Amino acid sequence: MPLGQVIILAIVQGITEFLPISSTAHLYLTSWLLGWKPEELTFDIALHIGTLLAVLVYFFKDWVQIIGQAFGFQWGDNPDLRRNRGLLWLMALGTIPVGVAGLLFSKQAETVWRNATLMGGMLVGVGLLIALADRFSRRTRGIAGLNLADAVIVGVAQALAIVPGTSRSGITITAALFRDLDRHAAARFSFLLSTPAIGAAAAKAVYDLMKHGGIAPGMETAFVAGVAVSAVTGFIVIAWFLRFLQKRSLMFFVYYRIVFGIIVLALAFFRNAG
Repeated sequence: MPLGQVIILAIVQGITEFLPISSTAHLYLTSWLLGWKPEELTFDIALHIGTLLAVLVYFFKDWVQIIGQAFGFQWGDNPDLRRNRGLLWLMALGTIPVGVAGLLFSKQAETVWRNATLMGGMLVGVGLLIALADRFSRRTRGIAGLNLADAVIVGVAQALAIVPGTSRSGITITAALFRDLDRHAAARFSFLLSTPAIGAAAAKAVYDLMKHGGIAPGMETAFVAGVAVSAVTGFIVIAWFLRFLQKRSLMFFVYYRIVFGIIVLALAFFRNAG
């Protein structure tokens, strides 16, 4: 895979993984529109590792405090996390649905579901859901008030992200808003909850790579570039998005999803017609 292609796709991954606009759809459609072959397994692993590093590094202090408090240690000084000492166990429970969905539907998600018509429809449909959640959420609670029902509902929503075009962050933030978390807390919990799922996906991808003999000769530079670019881009996007949500709504992303989804559906229609 040419280095320029690696860098472009890694930037796309780093931006779209954490914004509510679907990384899978953007990666697939970028390659589709530019006539590139589907991403190789080695590159897919690099992107998973890069985005995992981004979220781990950005939320490192949070994770230290969350894990420490779960086992009775007084680590960290974040007041919201301190008031929710069982957050680790809530996230563990919330991770179960996406694990089950991955075991049941991973083949479909990687093959027949990866088509422009489905992705376009999900971009529009979930965009409308985000608009409803953003409009009608009371946004009265933060991470400190997150409870068992929140974890289960947001966890089930995360499982729906296995369908290409959905967006993991988009659907989980939407579910959290419907549970009346404020925008910043909804995004923060979404990113924290995504960490085990991204980690599991990266581990499975590495396992699959080892079964195929490891990194192919000549792919080392592309692998390192994919990890580094997606990690740095993802870290910057997380920081920007959380600041954005402190003062603004999600409507920009709703409009983007709907317009982009309609364009994707139109392209799919005309290409199939031709």
